[in-house]
Amino acid sequence: MTANFELIDKELISSLHFPQTEVLFEKEDILQRRNDLDRALSLGNLEHVKIKIFFEDDSNFKVVETTIWGVTDTRVILKQGVIIPVNRIHKIV
Repeated sequence: MTANFELIDKELISSLHFPQTEVLFEKEDILQRRNDLDRALSLGNLEHVKIKIFFEDDSNFKVVETTIWGVTDTRVILKQGVIIPVNRIHKIV
């Protein structure tokens, strides 16, 4: 699945456009994403571990390697205030 994702620099994310629609369809996948985000947040804050976020904007599949600084119900916050909507994230590893 992850082979179709284009690597993007974190600094370019703020110029992307994100639709409001959810990219995951299964309830279990959405719950797993939330658990993975919480784990990635802890790793980022405690150990400064970079993770890969596989996400989708309005035109393409993308992946960024970064540290998560914060997670809300609707957004993932990266360094320098860069935001990725939670509902556009396919996977976190």
